[in-house]
Amino acid sequence: MDANQTTSLSDQVRARLHDLIRSGAVQPGERLVELQLARVFGVSRSPVRRALAQMEAAGLLTSQGRRGYLVRGEARPAAGVGAHLDDISLDQSRQWERIYTSVEQEVLTQMLYQSVKINEVRLADHFEVSRTVTRDVLARMHGLGLIAKSRSGTWIAGRLTEDWIRDLFELRQLLEPRALMLVAPRLRSPQLEQAEIRIRDLLRNDLVDSDKFDQIERDLHIDILGGCPNREIVMALKRTHVLFAPTRHLFDPVLGIPLSQIKDALIEHLEILEQLQNVNWNVAADQLASHLIGAMDRWLGRLEQAGPRCVIAMPPYLSAAS
Repeated sequence: MDANQTTSLSDQVRARLHDLIRSGAVQPGERLVELQLARVFGVSRSPVRRALAQMEAAGLLTSQGRRGYLVRGEARPAAGVGAHLDDISLDQSRQWERIYTSVEQEVLTQMLYQSVKINEVRLADHFEVSRTVTRDVLARMHGLGLIAKSRSGTWIAGRLTEDWIRDLFELRQLLEPRALMLVAPRLRSPQLEQAEIRIRDLLRNDLVDSDKFDQIERDLHIDILGGCPNREIVMALKRTHVLFAPTRHLFDPVLGIPLSQIKDALIEHLEILEQLQNVNWNVAADQLASHLIGAMDRWLGRLEQAGPRCVIAMPPYLSAAS
């Protein structure tokens, strides 16, 4: 796990319990029970279970099986009584951001080969987060068109077939140039200039950053086209946003594309923005149409790169959908 990411819930639980024992708020001989601690900390039982097991391994607790754990040390006369703890708030702010990239990457990789089901309970357990956090993750993936709910209420990520990709790009080829023509008179130079600056900065770098490339894709295809006054076109294009997800994983061996193709896409974006700045709206729309043809070829290259179905281990929260 990235050191810059939020500390896991089990680490937070362990640290807080250690502080309580050290301060005397929880004393030697007192009993710690998994279910009680889950309620105290407002989390699922999985991170509590891991924290207690780690503290036992460190010699701080003694397991009593189903009866919980006893705090080690010289016990007071009333040993074995449950520790009295008030509710303790943990840092769960924006926990969904901590795990979103990993979940999206795993799901997208499987989608190149098959449809998969997402188990929300196992997802929460795997990343030591609450169900509220997993719902935030799944809601975002649903908003991007990556997953949908089946009739039984199960989250499903459908296989990204060549036909589906081509259909989505055909929709974009029909609507994006028209959307650009409609929004062009409303565009202001500062928005276009900032988008150009981001492209030029990335072109000057030898290392391409996935987040920056994703932002450049959003600048044109989502933010600029999202200002189109025909809201029906905008709503229809939202169905194609699933195509942008792999740009957040440029260095994944399956989801990524060659650096030369990334630079081609950046140059194409820059040329479109320059034509918009010069009020050559028809030329910009034509260049956007050409860009989308190349973009489809680049996207389909991922399917060729993925090759035939190979053995890729799935995390425990994913399973093949029948």
